[in-house]
Amino acid sequence: MITLPNECYYEIFNNLCHDYKNLFSCALVNRQWCRIIIPILWRKPNLKDIRVIRIFLLTLNENELAPLIPFKINFPNHPKPLFEYTNYITSINNSLHDGVMNWLVYEGFKMHAAPDVESSLIAMILRTSENLKSLIINEIICNQLVFENLYENTTVLSISLCKIRDDYKSKRK
Repeated sequence: MITLPNECYYEIFNNLCHDYKNLFSCALVNRQWCRIIIPILWRKPNLKDIRVIRIFLLTLNENELAPLIPFKINFPNHPKPLFEYTNYITSINNSLHDGVMNWLVYEGFKMHAAPDVESSLIAMILRTSENLKSLIINEIICNQLVFENLYENTTVLSISLCKIRDDYKSKRK
């Protein structure tokens, strides 16, 4: 049996980068394929998906969890993921806000926690990602924790701060 070099598999799987369902199925074939496919799947994850938000929450450290204590949020208590998925992310956009809101609604938590949850997630992604190049965030979530991690991150090439969205203003009251 002839095996292909990993570079060939990468090119093949990279052509399926928008076909998440089949790419995920291929990741289950064997460890070699999984190691190649996971970075492709997580380059640009669907940030609106609450399952992605749950995985992100498992990666928060004590400093990132501390601002969330007053909200009495019950975080997932699953084991840490096998991969550090956030390491593969290349860009973050405003859809993270939608994912956080979806997760809060699904879990039955108050919406006024959204900026703090989003801020902690951004700080964690900045801390863990070695491939993050582009960051688009709402200005309301910029705090010391985010700026400290942004200062430490050497991979970000582009940052855009957006104006406060109306739904943030109304839900923070």
